[in-house]
Amino acid sequence: MFKPLIAAALAAACASAAALDIPAILRKADSFRLRDASSQVDTLVQTFKDGKPDKEKRYQVLVRPGGKALILFRSPGEAGQKVLMSGDDFWMLLPGSARPIRITPLQKLLGDASTGDIATMTWSGDYQGSVAREMEVDGVACLELELTATRKTLSYQRVVLQVARSDYHPVHADLYATSSKRLKQARFEQNRMVLQDEVMTGRETVVTTLASKPRQFGDELFNPMYLARSDAAP
Repeated sequence: MFKPLIAAALAAACASAAALDIPAILRKADSFRLRDASSQVDTLVQTFKDGKPDKEKRYQVLVRPGGKALILFRSPGEAGQKVLMSGDDFWMLLPGSARPIRITPLQKLLGDASTGDIATMTWSGDYQGSVAREMEVDGVACLELELTATRKTLSYQRVVLQVARSDYHPVHADLYATSSKRLKQARFEQNRMVLQDEVMTGRETVVTTLASKPRQFGDELFNPMYLARSDAAP
């Protein structure tokens, strides 16, 4: 005799979820990863094998609104290397090279951390979708969002994202190349993103934000030909 009541409760929950503002939720989720739209972000990328540290590299990421980011390599032996993202275009710039090299956002930097993972820190504007269900993840009440890329050039064409019901901070994400091919999983822990590959078991890649501060940049820093000059420096 309780079935009608259960059905009514489920229907009410579904209606409430459907009424949520997905763009606003994504903007809020983004704010936990990138506090200021124009920022300098110091990043540490580490790989672990069976729970033990393996390798690490450091990057400084200059982020600007409009889909622009510049990754500066800060580890010994990589000084002077840069990756530029401008919209859907990615370039690698090497010391002594007169021309930038086009790469893809899935180009690996270390472990499972790709150029797109480091340069792209937002979902809002790039994805649209809906609430698939309400669920619990590691004891946290969450909304599960089913997201589809708005452009075919994005690293992940489908994202299944779980955000906390209380404040919409990101908790977990499944990242897909296509609607059915899952590339990796991401777990979000305060200032860290933990990536797990679908194939390499026992390995994790941890992307940690060491520091973040608001900073303004000139247009020239996001021009690949300017950056290719040997004397160009942020």
